[in-house]
Amino acid sequence: MIAAQELHTEFQFPQEADTQLSSDTDLEDPDVKNAKLGKGKAGKKGKKAPGEKGKGGAAKGAGLGRVNGHHQENGMENMTLFEVVKMGKSATQSVVDDWIESYKNDRDIALLDLINFFIQCSGCKGAVSAEMFRHMQNSEIIRKMTEEFDEDSGDYPLTMAGPLWKKFKSSFCEFIGVLVRQCQYSIIYDEYMMDTVISLLTGLSDSQVRAFRHTSTLAAMKLMTALVNVALNLSINMDNTQRQYEAERNKVMAKRANDRLELLLQKRKELQENQDEIENMMNAIFKGVFVHRYRDAIAEIRAICIEEIGVWMKMYSDAFLNDSYLKYVGWTMHDKQGEVRLKCLTALQGLYYNRELNTRLELFTSRFKDRIVSMTLDKEYDVAVQAIKLLTLVLHSSDEVLTAEDCESVYHLVYSAHRPVAVAAGEFLYKKLFSHRGPEEEGMPRRGRQSVNGNLIKTTVFFFLESELHEHGAYLVDSLWECAGELLKDWESMISLLLDEPMPGEEALTDHQETALIEIMLCAIRQACECHPPVGRGTGKRVLTAKEKKTQLDDRTRITEIFAVALPLLLAKYSVDAEKVTNLLQLPQFFDLEIYTTGRLEKHLESLLRQIREVVEKHTETDVLEACSMTYHALCNEEFTIFNRVDIARSQLLDELVDKFNRLLEDFLQEGEEPDEDDAYQVLSTLKRITAFHNAHDLSKWDLFTSNYKLLNTGLQNGDMPEQIVIHAMQCTHYVILWHLAKVSEGSSTKADMVTLRKQMRGFCLMCQSYLTSVNTTVKEQAFTILCDALMIFSHQIVSSSREQLEALIYTPDSSLQAELLNFILDHVFIDQDDDNNSTDGQHDDEASKIEALHKRRNLLAAYCKLIIYNVVEMNTGADIFKQYMRYYNDYGDIIKETMSKTRQIDKIQCAKTLILSLQQLFNEMLSDLGCNFDRSSSSFCGIKELARRFSLTFGLDQLKTREAIAMLHKTVEVFTAQYFNPFLPKHGEGNPPLNLAFLDILSEFSSKLLRQDKKTVHLYLERFMTFQMALQREDCWLPLISYRNSLQAGGDDDTMSVISGYSSRGSSIRSKKAKPASTGKRKLPEGEGPTQSHRTNVQTPVMMPSPHLSSTVLRDPKKMRPEESYMGVYSITSEQQQQPLPPQQQHHQTPMDYKYGTPFYGLMEDDEEPIVEDVMMSSEDRLEDLNEGMDFDTMDIDLPPSKNRRERSELKPDYFDPSSIMDDSVGIGLLLRVK
Repeated sequence: MIAAQELHTEFQFPQEADTQLSSDTDLEDPDVKNAKLGKGKAGKKGKKAPGEKGKGGAAKGAGLGRVNGHHQENGMENMTLFEVVKMGKSATQSVVDDWIESYKNDRDIALLDLINFFIQCSGCKGAVSAEMFRHMQNSEIIRKMTEEFDEDSGDYPLTMAGPLWKKFKSSFCEFIGVLVRQCQYSIIYDEYMMDTVISLLTGLSDSQVRAFRHTSTLAAMKLMTALVNVALNLSINMDNTQRQYEAERNKVMAKRANDRLELLLQKRKELQENQDEIENMMNAIFKGVFVHRYRDAIAEIRAICIEEIGVWMKMYSDAFLNDSYLKYVGWTMHDKQGEVRLKCLTALQGLYYNRELNTRLELFTSRFKDRIVSMTLDKEYDVAVQAIKLLTLVLHSSDEVLTAEDCESVYHLVYSAHRPVAVAAGEFLYKKLFSHRGPEEEGMPRRGRQSVNGNLIKTTVFFFLESELHEHGAYLVDSLWECAGELLKDWESMISLLLDEPMPGEEALTDHQETALIEIMLCAIRQACECHPPVGRGTGKRVLTAKEKKTQLDDRTRITEIFAVALPLLLAKYSVDAEKVTNLLQLPQFFDLEIYTTGRLEKHLESLLRQIREVVEKHTETDVLEACSMTYHALCNEEFTIFNRVDIARSQLLDELVDKFNRLLEDFLQEGEEPDEDDAYQVLSTLKRITAFHNAHDLSKWDLFTSNYKLLNTGLQNGDMPEQIVIHAMQCTHYVILWHLAKVSEGSSTKADMVTLRKQMRGFCLMCQSYLTSVNTTVKEQAFTILCDALMIFSHQIVSSSREQLEALIYTPDSSLQAELLNFILDHVFIDQDDDNNSTDGQHDDEASKIEALHKRRNLLAAYCKLIIYNVVEMNTGADIFKQYMRYYNDYGDIIKETMSKTRQIDKIQCAKTLILSLQQLFNEMLSDLGCNFDRSSSSFCGIKELARRFSLTFGLDQLKTREAIAMLHKTVEVFTAQYFNPFLPKHGEGNPPLNLAFLDILSEFSSKLLRQDKKTVHLYLERFMTFQMALQREDCWLPLISYRNSLQAGGDDDTMSVISGYSSRGSSIRSKKAKPASTGKRKLPEGEGPTQSHRTNVQTPVMMPSPHLSSTVLRDPKKMRPEESYMGVYSITSEQQQQPLPPQQQHHQTPMDYKYGTPFYGLMEDDEEPIVEDVMMSSEDRLEDLNEGMDFDTMDIDLPPSKNRRERSELKPDYFDPSSIMDDSVGIGLLLRVK
């Protein structure tokens, strides 16, 4: 904190010490310094209080905003101090030195330059003149500057974007710090400069102009930080002086230098006086700025205050690290803005990191520990990460502070999908469980079953099992990877725990523990080889550095060398356990296969192939068989010399499987014989093995299509084929076709191959279509899934990417197939949970089974919706899907909404027709159920109306993009509704409304999406079907027509915002909460729906609201943003009809709305007098009732501690954690620095 030169000279002879004190800089005024040396307490009686600005004489010259000396040297003689700092081309030290030189010559001109610097840094175009500075108080100057605040936008230097302004903020803060540092020995004690600056900043920080408040608060806090540094230096100098004095006084009389004692006493007295003045300045800033601004309405201002108080407590802990200041950080941890909470946590991290300060934080920790623990679940991930790191520091300082419940609340975060949170939680877990080592572990081996890592690996397994999230092993490994990577890479110890026999007295691992250890081992190997987080964590693969690539290669080599030997042994031991074998068989995918040859490990490869063959023969589980198939696929790499050996083993295995399948199938399909269960099991098990291998290997040379098609055809004719055989036969046939397509796509096939593939594909699709009517639900689901995949693959998009030769393979579903697919969705997807009896195996109460069944239904619906999106089936078939949007919103709302969005991107008009078709279907169903005379307040009709409102929301805010689609929608519905309006058609009944008239009430939900010009055109189109008598009807049955006409007429003359809504929604920003209009009668939207304007009430002319003073938002002229011409391409209306005036009773006489002043926009002007305690700090006083006892409600004075050798510090007050003090508006209202 103090320069080395100062520390050195403090211990020299008195003359040198005096020189050090009085010659801090060459720019200081010698007269001023000499006056300071002779000043005593008597001279302080008449001094001015730091809060009032002193006027020491008239300002001389006209050099406003000039910094002397430095500007001429650099060719910037006309630049202000603000411009010099903004450009950043000059060193801050030289800029401050030039200002000090100017201050020596004429302090009024220099101080005026500094005042204008703060004004201009706020973005104000005005300037303080010499006359204003000489005759006006600070409050009057600030009021004048507020009136001249002519900003064009809401931005000001501290909020502007770009590298220049980011650098300006750091330069601004650095300038203040350097200014105080350079003036710390004399100028800041002249009772003029600091008094004026503190008074100005205090007044600006209380301004309603956000720019003034933000800039002055930042300046005041940085000024306070610089003063704290000065106070710390003074404290160190006082301690040094005291030690020198006592050392000299303790000498014998003969060697004691009385003149030195007198000089040291004088120096200590002067330092004490300086410290008193610094205390006054800091008290003025703390009470005048911090106490009010730490709860400002602007989050950035609150964050500045909390960040700086953390710096004070860390820098000068003897004076600031006590409960009187910690309470502000504790209260602000309840702030509603994440950035403020984040500053609280980072400030506390700096304190908890120093173990010497832990004793002073005990009371704070006990009071706010629960809040810190709860912040680990903060909605802002950055806050949660820092909260976990803070708890890690707390844990590092003491193990007894956090309870078991506190630790458990952090443990489960290692499974978080957000990687920074998980990594921080992993570090906490490692510190808690793995970092403590007892003395008995010192002599243990480094690796192996009896090693330290062996015990830690067991601890990891125990934790993994206790968390009951076994499928998230990859997440646990990824969380611990950065802090426990060496432990997770100790694969020798893991293998030893699995293969070696336990020592006498050692407890062996259970079956579940061995399974968990194998999974953790697999996840660690995958993490080491792939070097990226698991799926669901992270944005994607990042580019590895050279060091990371080398580590990756070294780990892969080591993995191969270890597991090439150990894997056959592990497979032999656990060959009957399906779960263990499945995980173990994934290890060869990460091998460096070249090592089998270079390391002379061929015998271990042979052993591995034998074990894989035995696993295939023993197991019929799909997961195990697919793992074997993928292992063969990984080993059969033509780039390595082991390919021939592995390929021979694979071919022998597949030859045996196919021969066995053909032999069993021939016996199984013999006519006249009833197949027994044993034959069916043999066929099924063999078919499972072939299907699993066909997924990753091309088995075309065995001609599996004929046998599988024959099997499916027989099952379709007889109807008694076991469902699992049918399912796997379908899947195997599907693989046959896909492998044939892959071969044809390569271009090396003949025309006969193309014809064969086309015939096989169409025959198989017809076979799957026939199975859609099967009585077995599982078979129907498999047939539906394969059909959707086949239709997608062989759709018109197969010829894309220059593959025109495949045009003959395009398969377009006919109307019957489309209808069957749609009926399947309606019958098997849109069902209640309790009705799904086939997918849950009777376990209706099992929550996991219900979730699995829902997941399966979502996949089925997504498969069909893809057909709609890619135009494989007609778009109008989506009407039956869209009409289920409200009823099944929780289960399929996201899928249906995304489908509507994609279809609108393809064809807006056809999508609008499909939406209306879905509403018409629901309306007709309602008519058939309730009859023609239904109640429009019934739940059915209200449900249709609500669905229409949801549909209208999906069109978005940009009305220009959806203009044509909305117009076509209205035309379609009007034709649907007005079929009885035409006088040439038969009447529904004399004097009765048409049958579909009520549908106009539903259509009115889309009227708000029409542009002003289009509303007129639609209204004229509607009148073509109306008679004069209809217009006069006022009975309840005619209300839909009246309501619809009103929705078209609302805002007909003044609906300017309908044109510019797309611009205003993106361009305007309302900063103040008071600018939000009061909304009443809002509908409640389910989660995920956005807000919308009220659609039932007509647009009324608003009351003219006064423009707020100094509004910073400039609205464009709406007339310039309106389209000049009315376009309605879908309506065939003649020019005569367009020019026909409206009847007098239909014309509007509303006062035109002036949108320039109709809505209040608040820019930089914001009133922070509103009670923000409830919003910003604590949501309820009840949460802090236990903190209210023994609190001191007054704001304390900054009392710097006495010198350390005297140890006369006063005791800490009992408790300062008083939340009520932030509600006490009487604390520190007036300025504390007043010059008398």
